[in-house]
Amino acid sequence: MGTWGDGGGTLWVGGRCVPLEVAASYSARTRGLLGRAGISGAMLLTPAASVHTFRMRFAIDVAYLDRHLRVLAVVTMPPGRLGRPRLRARHVLEAEAGAMAGWGLTPGTTVNLDVPGRLTRG
Repeated sequence: MGTWGDGGGTLWVGGRCVPLEVAASYSARTRGLLGRAGISGAMLLTPAASVHTFRMRFAIDVAYLDRHLRVLAVVTMPPGRLGRPRLRARHVLEAEAGAMAGWGLTPGTTVNLDVPGRLTRG
């Protein structure tokens, strides 16, 4: 199993396949969803324990994941907010507001990731 790198992949939530972007480098995590009008699918920031929505154009759902890819919390953040850090979080998953409820992503859910060079099962 390789290390995390920037790129694409697939997020699996309860049998549902969701396109995934991975932001693992400092520059990719810093850029995140800034400057975009939306996202189809999700973005994984790793490592990360908190996020902000300053200068963002749209509200997002944020899921905090532990090292086993189990969801610790899911919150919706409007633009211009600073999320509170989650001590046990190792990764943060972002999507357009409302998407995670549609996927059935709730605290306690474990997600699976299929990323080139790294197959991760929670």
